[in-house]
Amino acid sequence: MELVTLNNGVHMPILGFGTYQISDLDLCERAVLHALRTGYRLIDTAASYQNERAVGEAIRKSGIPREEIFVTTKLWVEHTGYDATLQAFQRSLERLQLDYVDLYLIHQPFGDVYGAWRAMQELYKAGKIRAIGVSNFAPDRLVDLILHNEITPAVNQVETHPFCQQIEAHKVMQAYGVQIESWSPFAQGRNGLFEHPVLVEIASRHGKTVAQVVLRWLIQRGVVVIPKSVHPERIEENFNVFDFELSADEMEQIRSLDTGKSLFFSHTDPEIVKWMASRHLDV
Repeated sequence: MELVTLNNGVHMPILGFGTYQISDLDLCERAVLHALRTGYRLIDTAASYQNERAVGEAIRKSGIPREEIFVTTKLWVEHTGYDATLQAFQRSLERLQLDYVDLYLIHQPFGDVYGAWRAMQELYKAGKIRAIGVSNFAPDRLVDLILHNEITPAVNQVETHPFCQQIEAHKVMQAYGVQIESWSPFAQGRNGLFEHPVLVEIASRHGKTVAQVVLRWLIQRGVVVIPKSVHPERIEENFNVFDFELSADEMEQIRSLDTGKSLFFSHTDPEIVKWMASRHLDV
């Protein structure tokens, strides 16, 4: 497994396992357990996914030493603010059955993110979190947070796939030492990703699948990536991406697919902001 070094010296696997939309807790536990047995050592969850308990159970049942697993979870909008963040973090720890998490992210750039960040800085200094970061922060929001706080986010997890490559945003992150991490690397199959002729041709050339090519492309860009699947064969397939390399020309072919736009929603859409503010978690 290749590792990236975060801005505080912590090492993070460049390939991990995502659990978004695995709401069936038994299914989630089985999938995470299979991922761990396959070799994944980065597991990504969130309070809003409402599957932290299942992730924790899988980690416990795996028998793998805690220090070998890199666990990420996230703070939801309704729990931002100093006191609420401290409480929400403790609840996440309890659901995960852990003494600490490796990475804690502010899930969305809404609510009292500055109060949340103050609390997260304290938890980090207390050793409850090995690294703190954000998710879905556009460059202006990211830089604003950096300039007005003591600790710079270690990670920014954002939508990143062949059709939304975050090229300019990535440059800003690099300038400030923030590691980019991809969510939805396959764009949930939108824009015909799995049948796209450019990706199909590259995959055929290497004897790999389109999914493997996309993951390899992200890894070669230095992007941490967390593909999700509940199918054992896909979990294994997504892990098998370290035995080939894309050429500079192939990397450029994929770069040409960028639209520069989200395929899901805009964080600057007032209706999206209202929806996220109104979404209350049953956890």
